[in-house]
Amino acid sequence: MKLKTLSVLGLAIAAASPVMAYEAGDIIGRVGAVMVAPNDSSDMTLNAELGVNDNTQLGINATYMLTNNIGVEVLAATPFKHKISADGLGEIGTTEHLPPTVTLQYFPMPSDSALQPYAGAGINHTFFFNEKLNAKAEDLLGDDALHLSSSTGLALEAGVDYNLQNGFGINAAVWYIDIDTTATVYAGGNKTKIDVTLDPWVYMLSATKKF
Repeated sequence: MKLKTLSVLGLAIAAASPVMAYEAGDIIGRVGAVMVAPNDSSDMTLNAELGVNDNTQLGINATYMLTNNIGVEVLAATPFKHKISADGLGEIGTTEHLPPTVTLQYFPMPSDSALQPYAGAGINHTFFFNEKLNAKAEDLLGDDALHLSSSTGLALEAGVDYNLQNGFGINAAVWYIDIDTTATVYAGGNKTKIDVTLDPWVYMLSATKKF
């Protein structure tokens, strides 16, 4: 009876003990909603400052743990689509972009902690495509009158994972990304370049799975 009681007690203690959250070699996958909220500004070459609106898409990222406390993350998402507006003109068109980002992350908590806050820094490369003008802008500027250049810049990140059970968990994360593009506008046979600063905050809520 005593042996049986001790065995049951041992199993209970083992079940209550924290499970190793993150170890070197682990992969933490995250899938959820990610929103890009630009802090846009541009020069006033055309006396009409350009801007883009927020957009939310499906976000996917994964962290590979190099050690129990250091990981490398790759962030990806389905293409973001933004409305482009100009002061005094309103909406003039749309563009899509993809912002793949790689960050080196530091997890300060012990590896057996279910709560894993982290911070990271890395590189983002954003490329724009499918730039389209609406009918009003085409009347003013002509067809195929807008192009946005790609951007490479610094990305800063903070987030937290919370491990639930069986390798599943939840995550919240935020990035600040340095994105600067040049908008080339063709109007009346003339080419004008406008420097546009986006520098968005990127927010993500996701479910996680450790492999």
